[in-house]
Amino acid sequence: MSDDPRKSNFSIQPFKNPVILDPGYADKTWKTLEHGIRNILNDNYDGLSFEVLHRNAYNMALHGFGEKLHSGLATTVTTHLQEVSASIEAARDDQFLEELNRRWSEHDKALTVIRDLLALMDTTNVSESHKTPVLRLGLDLWRDNVIHSKEIEARLPHALLRIIQRERMGEVIIRDSVKNTKMLMRILEPSLYEKDFEKPFLDDSAIFYAGESRVLIECCDCREYLKMVERRLGEEKERASHYLADRTEPKILGIVEEEMIAKHMRRLVHMDSGLVSMLLRHEYEDLGRLYSLLRRCTGGVSTIRDLMTSHLRETGQQLVTDAGSSRNPVDLVRRLLDKKDKYDKIVTGVFGDDKTFQTAVSTSFEYFINLNSRSPKFISLYVDDTLRKASEGAGGKDDVEIVLHKVMTLFRYLQEKDVFEKYHRQNLANRLLSGRAVSDDAERNLIVKLKVECGHNYTSKLEEMLTDIKFSQDIMRGFYASQGVDEEAGEGPTLAAQVLTSAIWPTRPSTACKLPDEIHDVCEKFRAYYLGSHACRKLTWQTDLGTADVVVTVGNGQKHGLNVSTCQMCVLVLFNSADRLSCKDIQQATAIPLPDLKRCLWSLACVPDMNVLCKNPMNNDIAEDDVFCVNDNFTSNLFQVKIDTAAAEEESEQQEIRQKVEEARKYQIDAAIIRVMKAQRVLNLNSLVTEVAKQLQPRVLPDPAVIKKRIESLIEREYLEDNRNQYQYIA
Repeated sequence: MSDDPRKSNFSIQPFKNPVILDPGYADKTWKTLEHGIRNILNDNYDGLSFEVLHRNAYNMALHGFGEKLHSGLATTVTTHLQEVSASIEAARDDQFLEELNRRWSEHDKALTVIRDLLALMDTTNVSESHKTPVLRLGLDLWRDNVIHSKEIEARLPHALLRIIQRERMGEVIIRDSVKNTKMLMRILEPSLYEKDFEKPFLDDSAIFYAGESRVLIECCDCREYLKMVERRLGEEKERASHYLADRTEPKILGIVEEEMIAKHMRRLVHMDSGLVSMLLRHEYEDLGRLYSLLRRCTGGVSTIRDLMTSHLRETGQQLVTDAGSSRNPVDLVRRLLDKKDKYDKIVTGVFGDDKTFQTAVSTSFEYFINLNSRSPKFISLYVDDTLRKASEGAGGKDDVEIVLHKVMTLFRYLQEKDVFEKYHRQNLANRLLSGRAVSDDAERNLIVKLKVECGHNYTSKLEEMLTDIKFSQDIMRGFYASQGVDEEAGEGPTLAAQVLTSAIWPTRPSTACKLPDEIHDVCEKFRAYYLGSHACRKLTWQTDLGTADVVVTVGNGQKHGLNVSTCQMCVLVLFNSADRLSCKDIQQATAIPLPDLKRCLWSLACVPDMNVLCKNPMNNDIAEDDVFCVNDNFTSNLFQVKIDTAAAEEESEQQEIRQKVEEARKYQIDAAIIRVMKAQRVLNLNSLVTEVAKQLQPRVLPDPAVIKKRIESLIEREYLEDNRNQYQYIA
């Protein structure tokens, strides 16, 4: 009740006289609807009034005749589809799929129109009475009356497979006729779709591709075969997108991969035109195709990787163990770097930077580089050659940095890094003492790289060598300042001494040499100056490490500047006061050991275009009674001529360095054993050997037998105690 007197209450009352429908209303109305539905199903829309049809369907549903409407629709559609089924069955050969596709398109279109006409029945009566919705009803009736018709059910899969087969064989087909598979996806349950179409389709495809692969593998090379496989995969992917279910696509692609790739991948990879040929011929596009196809199959990547590793190890082993390559170590290392660049590009650009391929390349290089015991020396010689050429202007600092960065990759693979250090220290000494280091920065950058790899102890002597050279330059400036002489324009011999710390620089037996008087006087002045400020030190002249620049005047008055060793200079100076001297006379005057003197004289008299001296008799052997004189006919297009001394026997040098390395390793192994035992206190033999090897591995890969010997040595010296194979550290 409202408090406002102006408002009054009201209510809606039903009609006093209820509406009574004509008893024959439902039948009459349905006949009208049935006629319209039949015309719609037959794709005949002439004379139809959709407004009338919709109003009649609406009224029937509104007045409770929804069930009659639903059952009538089912009967009408069933009758129509029985006629459609007969029409499709009557079609022959290629017309069968076309007729089926045409009648399905008409039926699908008609269902949409009928669903819209019976919208009220679909939303009210159907949901209330749990009937099948119009669209689903139409699909189920098509399935039951058409697809499951005995003849159509038998013919349809074969017809679809036959036309797909024709397309695979290269024939142009009408793809709309194959789109019946889309219809199957709509009307069949997933299990029925798989049973009625997908399984026969996949089985037929497997037979087709198995047969095709057997033919192709016999008549095609690897490249052609891979291109065909790639094309087939593309065709099946496109075919699937046009008329297959999404879930069928990976299955058909899997069939192609299994039949054309997986079953033949080992044969493909090992073909004469396969992986190895592609690597040798730089056919990276085909190599990428091989990788992308085989990686689809289980074991495909490992098949490629295993053969690539085998090929790389074989070719690498041939390269490093070939006697011809070993005679030119710089070229050998350059070829190794080129090979490393090649495989790095392949791994990055072709194999997708696959980590397993990176590991395979690294382990392969480590394997064959260490097959040659001289690899540390060869790499050190390549570094030396690079830095010397850069000092002569062949390549800028940036180029040197790039090369050294690449060389460090090979250095990491060395198992005997301590051997490399010995050779590198020797080469660095030669560069620094001859003034042929590219720059202090370049040398220090290389040392930094080595320090990152092996630690401070590995490079400490190299760094101190550079410090010695800088210190020596300061000493020489102080010496000439104390003499009141300009070192650039002074009269007489000019001395450039390098004061080297004996424990830091490579040691070798010093070659005795009696210096000319004028040189000896300058050396004594420097000795007095240096010891005057460093009284507790000792100077020893290493004349075999020195060089000299001398000017010679030959018979025609032509002058040449010669860059020679200190020993060669001592020999040449003798000819200022004598025209002819025997080898024995020269040896007595210079006190140079005879083997070193013979190499010195051979360099001065027996090298074509460098023979400043003449030898009698003229042969390549130096004897004590051979007589030497100045070659008045010596000539050169260059004013400055460098004359190198013949090198000592390489084998003796190799053996000497190897002995030094082995001796140094004893102390390294001893130190590692003590470090491990201090930390662990008690260890058995195997564990101790393993831990010591781990500590030493960055610099060297020691032989377990050597480690055991060093353990025995430490036991003898009472650092360790052996208690039934349990080793204990004695503090």
